[in-house]
Amino acid sequence: MFLSLVVTLELRDFLARARGGAVRLIKVRIQDEQLVLGAYREPEESWEKDYDHFLLPLLDEQEPCYVLYRLDSQNAQGYEWIFISWSPDQSPVKQKMLYAATRATVKKEFGGGHLKYEIFGTAEEDVCLLGYQHHVSSCSGPAPLTLAEQELQKIKMSEVKTDISVETKHQTLQGVAFPLQETAKRAMQQLSQKRINYVQLRLDVEKETIELVHSHPTETRDLPRRVPKDSARYHFFLYKHSHEGDYLESVVFIYSMPGYSCSIKERMLYSSCKSRLLEEVEKDYHLEVAKKLEIDDGDELTDEFLYDEVHPKQHAHKQAFAKPRGPAGKRGHKRLIKGTGETILHS
Repeated sequence: MFLSLVVTLELRDFLARARGGAVRLIKVRIQDEQLVLGAYREPEESWEKDYDHFLLPLLDEQEPCYVLYRLDSQNAQGYEWIFISWSPDQSPVKQKMLYAATRATVKKEFGGGHLKYEIFGTAEEDVCLLGYQHHVSSCSGPAPLTLAEQELQKIKMSEVKTDISVETKHQTLQGVAFPLQETAKRAMQQLSQKRINYVQLRLDVEKETIELVHSHPTETRDLPRRVPKDSARYHFFLYKHSHEGDYLESVVFIYSMPGYSCSIKERMLYSSCKSRLLEEVEKDYHLEVAKKLEIDDGDELTDEFLYDEVHPKQHAHKQAFAKPRGPAGKRGHKRLIKGTGETILHS
C-alpha cells in the first residue's frame, strides 16, 4: 500500500503565502509522520548571494529534508523555485526511504508549475551553488548535431504530420517499427497470462529488433533498481494494488530515458518505436495498458506515484441529482391503480 503523510495546516498555509515571493528558502521536514515546516529565510540579496549563505547551514549530515529555494526569475505562474532533496549518506536507511516515498507529495502540495529545477544530493558539493550550476549545465541542450544526427532529427520531425484541408482534418503518425525478438514475444505472452509480472525490453539498433533484457519477478519497491542510469528501456509492469476496496492488477507501461546521457540517435529511436510497440502488444497479446509513463529517473517510481497515476484524484464538484422535466404540454389522464380486487379509477 502506498505511503501518504499528512501535510500540517501550518505548512500548507505557509507554502501558499511563500509562492508570492516574500520568502527565499523553505525547509520541510518529516516529524511524527507529518510534513512540517522546518525553517525559512527571507531574501536579503540576489538569489546567488543568498544561496550558500542560507542553504548550507540548514543541512543536517544525519537527517534528510526537502528544501524549496526561490530564484529571482518568474514564469507564467509566478516566481520559479528549485526543489532540493537532501538525503545524506550518514542518515538511516529508513529515513531515506521515507523521504524518497513522500517527495512527490511535497512537490504536488507546492505546485509543480513553480519548480524550474530539481536537485538530489547526498553531500554539500551536490547542492551548493557550484553543484546547482553544474546541474543546470548538464540539463542544458546537447552539443551541436553531426550531419547524420541532423538527418535523424529531420526524420523525427516528419513522424508527426498534420493534414488539414477542406475534405480532411486528421493527424497521421509515421513511427519506426522494430519487431519483437522471439524471447521477447514469449515474455509478453506470459505477461498477458499473468504468469510473470514484469518485462524489460531494449532496442538492438544494429539488428533493428526489440530484445528481452529480463523478466525477473518484481515488486513495486524493486522498480527503481530496474531502471538503468545510462540507457533507455521499455518496461511492462503488472501493478497489483487495492483501490476503493477492490483488488486490481493493472498493466503499466514505463518508458525510461535518462536524459542527455543517451545519444540523440538512441533517444529518437526509442521515442519512434514506442507507439508501434504499444499497438502491437495491445493487439497481438490483448494487453490493456492502464497507464503509460515516461520517466528519466527510476526513483520516481514509488507506490504512491504509481497509485496516483493509475487512479488520478478527481476534483470535480459532484452535482446534485436533478429530476428530469416532463414533456411540455398535456400529459394525458392520471391513473390510480388499486390492489387486487379493487377498482381502477380514472381522473
